[in-house]
Amino acid sequence: MDDNLLRIFIAVTAFAVLLQALILVALYLAVRKSTARMEALAEEVKSHALPTMDAVQTFIVETRPKIDVISNNVSESSTLVRNQLARLDTTLTDALDRARLQIIRADELLNRTMDKVEETSEVVHKTVISPLRQINGLMTAISTGLEVFLGQKRRQPKNGRGAEHDEMFI
Repeated sequence: MDDNLLRIFIAVTAFAVLLQALILVALYLAVRKSTARMEALAEEVKSHALPTMDAVQTFIVETRPKIDVISNNVSESSTLVRNQLARLDTTLTDALDRARLQIIRADELLNRTMDKVEETSEVVHKTVISPLRQINGLMTAISTGLEVFLGQKRRQPKNGRGAEHDEMFI
């Protein structure tokens, strides 16, 4: 029985080894087929992509100096514009400061002029108009006194109309 068991064990082991060999042969064939497909695909990519890559590389080599020139020009232009804007800002700030100063001076001049006009008006009122009113009042008093003294009871109004004319409208 031991011999039979040993033979069965050897047969099962031989069958397992044969099965493993068949699996390894199938894997080898599958990998070989995949490798052939991958190589064909790689050749196709090379044949299509390499000319495109060469064209792109040529384009980049040809346009790089132009792009460098454009980049330098843009950089110089932006620097010039920035400097001009700084100068313009300085000029406008200076002009605004000067205009503000002139407005303040004009305001002060106007205020001083108005003060002088008010002072002059007060001086004229005190020195000319007030004495004229006093003289006018004094003259009116003297003329009224003379009329009363001389006996004239009615005075003619200064507008040239007499009392008779006024009575007509009563």
